Amino acid sequence: MKILIAADGSAYTKRMLAYLAAHDEWLGSRHDYTVVHSVLAVPHRAAAFVGMDVVRNFYEEDAEAVFRPIRAFFEQQSIQAKYVHTVGHAAESIAKLAAEGRFDLIVMGSRGDGDLANLILGSVASKVLAKSTTPVLLIR
Repeated sequence: MKILIAADGSAYTKRMLAYLAAHDEWLGSRHDYTVVHSVLAVPHRAAAFVGMDVVRNFYEEDAEAVFRPIRAFFEQQSIQAKYVHTVGHAAESIAKLAAEGRFDLIVMGSRGDGDLANLILGSVASKVLAKSTTPVLLIR
């Protein structure tokens, strides 16, 4: 099964990894894992002021901070994974990658904060559910 793991580095990402570790059906070398982290674009004027190298380094360092503990987790499990970082709105990036990569499942943590409409799931989780045709496993 091709599994896309959406990660933001929060405590909810850690809960999601703990859930995977506790459920053999979702964790193991029989699956193909890709971990995705999305960050909003640096505003154009700020990017122009600091330069593209600084912006590119910011994106890469942000992604690596999120990927480092996930990479260690998968290494402990003797599992290989691919790591992708995108620039843009997280929900749109996740849904687009899931569709283009023909993933079988999206796994993500859910914060559950935000306005009343997003109180239960969280805004990114709600938007991924709305935008994606790929099944989503939300971990709370």
